[in-house]
Amino acid sequence: MARHAFYLSSLGIISALGSGKAETAATLAGRRPADMIKRSGFLPDRDTILGSVTADLPALPPQLSAHDTRNNRLLWAAASQINDEIDALIATYGRQRIGVLIGTSTSGIEEGTNYYQHRIETGEFPDTFRYEHQEIGSPSAFLRDAFQLGGPAYSVSTACSSSAKAFASGMRLLNADICDAVLVGGVDSLCRLTVGGFDTLQSLSMSICNPMSRNRDGINIGEGAALFILRKDAGDIELLGVGESSDAYHPNAPHPDGVGAARAMRIALAHAGLTADDIAYINLHGTATQLNDVMEAKAVTEVLGSNVPASSTKPLTGHSLGAAGAIEAAILWLSLSENKTGAPLPQHRWDGERDDDIPELNLVAAQQSVAPADRLAMMSNSFAFGGSNVSVILGKGWTTS
Repeated sequence: MARHAFYLSSLGIISALGSGKAETAATLAGRRPADMIKRSGFLPDRDTILGSVTADLPALPPQLSAHDTRNNRLLWAAASQINDEIDALIATYGRQRIGVLIGTSTSGIEEGTNYYQHRIETGEFPDTFRYEHQEIGSPSAFLRDAFQLGGPAYSVSTACSSSAKAFASGMRLLNADICDAVLVGGVDSLCRLTVGGFDTLQSLSMSICNPMSRNRDGINIGEGAALFILRKDAGDIELLGVGESSDAYHPNAPHPDGVGAARAMRIALAHAGLTADDIAYINLHGTATQLNDVMEAKAVTEVLGSNVPASSTKPLTGHSLGAAGAIEAAILWLSLSENKTGAPLPQHRWDGERDDDIPELNLVAAQQSVAPADRLAMMSNSFAFGGSNVSVILGKGWTTS
């Protein structure tokens, strides 16, 4: 029986890995990112390492100046990379049949913080104050206005699973025939509120994060954006399945046995019509916190076994929170795009010191790749506060007409 097709036909990306597909792929292939850097001003008492976008961001067109935040400039940088493809999409389907779904958790909160600080110091808001900048819906409204789209435009905000969940929502819009295509992805920008919040939770690493190591001491916050065109009629890379679960175990801690994580992975496999043996690689959530790494390794070995190649890319990007799911799906997209010469796998960067409490995984060593194949499938995990769990499966060569 023919598989129902969902394609991710285009990708724009910017993060600590670089700007655009080529630079991102080069960093993943082995260049140590220059943008995992120590920054001041985000914590009151010390510097901290953050996954930063240091490239100059494009200015927004004058007619979009009301949307001008760093978050939206990051999103515009990603969207501009696929501007021609979006224009072609509009010509094919019309603006009313194209939707926008963006995962975010910070939106324009940094601008909001600056506005309120200005008011405290001067007694009034600056002329640039826009309350809507800090609303979660801001990036979706911005993209809708930027391309004058008439389809549904809304944001998903479930902390660190936000943009992974956006894929599921986008598939539903296509299945319901509400849209013919959806701009789907995620964006988050660095802000003092979230960096300070994770510091209060004692979750920030003192160095570049060290996932799965016995010496791990927490995360690095990051920023970035990834934007895809999701459609049913064309593309090389397929969105095969998404699995969502909510174990609601604790407000800010995962279930210690990875119950919800394992459930999300199984649902994703069932949705894709695949088995564990079909998964050639998994991009781990891999935050390098004490609790996450243990529970995720348990879930992965339970569902996929211990032999599937696995790595966390957060030492290269930082944890970009609401954008993480989309950025890590983009890493799968780039790997699958190179399938003709062997799909390259991102190295798991750590100190190599195993933790006996973590089930052993097949962590990717340098220069490892999956041999070329007619069909490949890869998984990415995203887990969030409150037990919001998502697994996404991308592939190539599975759909037949």
